[in-house]
Amino acid sequence: MSPYQVVFEKLCHLPVELEHRASWAIRQLIFDLKKADDLRKLHIFELEEIRNEAYDNAQISNSRTKIFQDQSIHRKNFVPRQKVLLYNSRLHFFALKLQTRWSGPFLVQNVFSHEAIEIFDPKNGNVFKVNGQRLKPFFTTEPEPYGTFELDLVT
Repeated sequence: MSPYQVVFEKLCHLPVELEHRASWAIRQLIFDLKKADDLRKLHIFELEEIRNEAYDNAQISNSRTKIFQDQSIHRKNFVPRQKVLLYNSRLHFFALKLQTRWSGPFLVQNVFSHEAIEIFDPKNGNVFKVNGQRLKPFFTTEPEPYGTFELDLVT
């Protein structure tokens, strides 16, 4: 029973040309289920292939980006008796825009594994350990007078 016949309770008489097109469309819709199943599987495999290619391209892009980013990283190597500045993270929370957050200079006394560094404060003689990420080398343009930082460091 056609939808037209359900609604209007009478048969629909189409012109011959329209009726031929409608019957042709119905024949196209009634297809082999095995063929449709194979076509559906093929589409699924193609989508999976496209997804895998996109995943591989993303991995390649990420690795290239990582290589490029790692080229700009400069590793800090500290040696004993080297002058360094210490980052004071407590000043970061205050609204002191023009105040420097680096204190020092300090002397490196001992370098441990995992970037732990023991530094010596020549002003008051304190020795303490800090994370190497909080340090940076201290460079000066004026020559250092001989003996200023020549304190006996315990190694």
